[in-house]
Amino acid sequence: MPHSVIEPTPSPLQNSPLQTSPLQTSPLQASPEQATFDVMRLRQDFPVLAREVHGKPLIYLDNAATSQTPQQVIDVFSDYYSRYNANIHRGLHTLADEATAAFEGTRQRVKAFLNAEDARQIIFTRGTTEAINLVVHSWGRTNLAPGDEVLISMLEHHSNIVPWQLLAAEIGFTIKVIPVEANGALDMAAYRELLSERTKLVAVNHVSNALGTVNPVQEMATLAHQQGALILIDGAQAAPHQVVDVQAIDADFYAFSGHKVYGPTGVGVLYGKQALLEAMPPWQGGGEMIRTVSFDAGTTFAAIPHKFEAGTPAIAEVIALGRALEWMESTGIAAIGTWEGQLLDHATQAVGQIDGLRILGTAPQKTGVLSFVVEGAHAQDIGLLIDQLGVAIRTGHHCAQPLLHHFGVDATCRASFAAYNTLDEVDRFVEALQRVIGMVR
Repeated sequence: MPHSVIEPTPSPLQNSPLQTSPLQTSPLQASPEQATFDVMRLRQDFPVLAREVHGKPLIYLDNAATSQTPQQVIDVFSDYYSRYNANIHRGLHTLADEATAAFEGTRQRVKAFLNAEDARQIIFTRGTTEAINLVVHSWGRTNLAPGDEVLISMLEHHSNIVPWQLLAAEIGFTIKVIPVEANGALDMAAYRELLSERTKLVAVNHVSNALGTVNPVQEMATLAHQQGALILIDGAQAAPHQVVDVQAIDADFYAFSGHKVYGPTGVGVLYGKQALLEAMPPWQGGGEMIRTVSFDAGTTFAAIPHKFEAGTPAIAEVIALGRALEWMESTGIAAIGTWEGQLLDHATQAVGQIDGLRILGTAPQKTGVLSFVVEGAHAQDIGLLIDQLGVAIRTGHHCAQPLLHHFGVDATCRASFAAYNTLDEVDRFVEALQRVIGMVR
């Protein structure tokens, strides 16, 4: 449906209660923990939430793609570039010392955030995608051979599928896919059957970006290790919503992105067990990752983590990531997850009453993602029209085409929640969705 259909703002939308109704009271009762979660005060940290879109208050429900950023994180960029902009690690002057201290301070904060054993296990990347590619090209190229098997799940984002496919085409190992059940939960019985002495690595997400399914990664790690295999966990959708303990999980590799944890784009993290990282070769060459360079004697490499951090990094972005994690910890990571669970429950109950709407992903363990299709309506039409009412959701295949095709669809609408969303926003989203569905059918 053309985008211009709603631009004349005809009378069905002109007098919408979406614009005039008072705040509605949710029928859900807050627990004592939720009662201390002051979402309205918290929202004041996010300047973008005060803006309007098409003359309507912004309701931002595209958090699985990118979360919004608090002012405390935004201020990092002005502070860095106006007070101590300098390259790190190589300078002896004051600005370089200050920049290096702030940069390495984030490494310490990430160590605590993931409960890693040592800060040297924390490698900064451009995001989860680059972190996975680092493992593929460094560990995978070194350790995989024809006849080996890598297990990935049907739930994976393309960034945890395509790199393995590219390397498999080059080397000749086999990729096997862990299926999902009808409710979107991983088929753990099938996983156990697929594991064998040929399995060298399991690559799986902690939380599905398309369905919100939370995978039992600790159990999966235990089963993989019993077969002598490693496990790589894509934590991009888990880190924003729950406490992550890589030691308790016994993860060999764990990755997440800054822009999904209230931080900036262009920065992410790879955690790896120390012995693995030390044995892996560098995957990019240049400054910072060397110890010595000689035309005659060749090159020797720096110790971890710097062996994997070639060139000038995204210094301001890394420092800002540290501030974002500080904001999450001060807010309370467990409290954020509890609040988002209430938002998801409320939204699921409400949209479940809409005739012809089908929710994809109803696993018992879910986090704040609501993915759905509507009979007789294309996801893109819904996304375009609901934006005219100030509601931002994501439509499309969510970089999970194999999963959506498995469920017989090419695209879904996806509403995803963050700490700053409110129950009233959920109510207004559902009301807007009902109006849009009435228009496109």
